[in-house]
Amino acid sequence: MSDTTSLQALQKQAAQPIAQREVSMSFFDVQGFELMQRIANAFSKSDLVPKQYLGNLPNCMIALDMARRIGANPLMVMQNLYVVHGTPGWSSKFLIATINGCGRFSALRYEWRGEPNQPDYGCRAWAVERETGERLDGIWVDWKMVNAEGWAAKNGSKWKTMPDQMFIYRAAAFWQRAYAPDLGMGLQTEEEIRDVYEARPAGNGTFTTDLDALREVHHSDGSPEQGEPEEIPTME
Repeated sequence: MSDTTSLQALQKQAAQPIAQREVSMSFFDVQGFELMQRIANAFSKSDLVPKQYLGNLPNCMIALDMARRIGANPLMVMQNLYVVHGTPGWSSKFLIATINGCGRFSALRYEWRGEPNQPDYGCRAWAVERETGERLDGIWVDWKMVNAEGWAAKNGSKWKTMPDQMFIYRAAAFWQRAYAPDLGMGLQTEEEIRDVYEARPAGNGTFTTDLDALREVHHSDGSPEQGEPEEIPTME
């Protein structure tokens, strides 16, 4: 009788599905890597993704990993990650939205000082840390800093046409690097990169820039070498 009961118990156990471990996307796990590839393959075939991801499996996998690390939607990452002069950067709007949605802080707010067009005119970002209730102030960004860094001197600079918006973007970027560097993954914003490199869209998913406008390459005798326009690749 006991043998029959044991046999029935074994048959019942064999009929039950074997519990499988949960698989998460990863570059360093075989099953996780295969899962990431399958998801990336689906994104790479969608016409909703930007050009630098369409048909490009490696770029899609990198975007998936970045989205996983910061808890963001993969499509939003793909639509808001730019590459200027070979350097990736977030759009400021996306970075601000990531901070506001992370749950660790109140929404970013902006404090202004000075009179428009005066050297001390500018703003700083601030937010309240939910866990401690402490107000976290960013550093001041004003015209004195903008002019000293030469951000407004670039051709087509948005500092000339929409300065208040640029103050907000730069103040938010400084605040994020001070209090939530993990959310930006060490990347600058697109606007910051453009302030450094005078880049123009080329219309094919890349940017171009004149190296003469970026730097002077000097020979040992001090004479500058004339640079050629350089194409700036996207994530392809």
